[in-house]
Amino acid sequence: MRGVFLTLEGLDGSGKSTQARLLAQALEARGLRVRLTQEPGGGLPGVRDLLLKGEPLSPEAEYLLFSADRAEHVRRVILPALEAGFWVVSDRYLDSSLAYQGYGRGLSLPWLLAVAQEATGSLKPRLTFLLDLPPEEALGRVRDPDRLEGLGLPFFQRVREGYLELARAEPQRFRVVPAAAPVEEVHRAILAHLEGLLGVG
Repeated sequence: MRGVFLTLEGLDGSGKSTQARLLAQALEARGLRVRLTQEPGGGLPGVRDLLLKGEPLSPEAEYLLFSADRAEHVRRVILPALEAGFWVVSDRYLDSSLAYQGYGRGLSLPWLLAVAQEATGSLKPRLTFLLDLPPEEALGRVRDPDRLEGLGLPFFQRVREGYLELARAEPQRFRVVPAAAPVEEVHRAILAHLEGLLGVG
């Protein structure tokens, strides 16, 4: 039986990593086999520091490095887990690149999508939870900014609007979850979406 692919998206500081971990734990508590993973670094572990802590990169090089990592992530981690019947919960996936390198950095969305089709084999999540938070609040939560987090408020305003535009374009896949609420309330909202759509609850 093929597994289910779930992703969590949102601005840095929106609580994705916390919610991904809580979601994985909740699924495991229901007797499901779960693979918790993340990007960048899910496919090529060394690329995370290069992208987030290294020297400045052109937007194009940045995206191609994210894509190389994603190609390996899909082939080494996500697809094998899905084929083995696991529920895969990923903290970020392709939508992060569309929002950050597309809407934020200004790269061509058709080019991003053309590269992504080859890198991912057109693999899409069954559901994507967008943890939506005003950029001012999200950045205020970040304690140790990485290279992308240092790009400033206007950049993150564009990224947030990009995420919301992606969600409007695919309402059947995206579930927008207000992330300003307490952690447990956000977690319950995510589980409520799963209960209604996938019979988990």
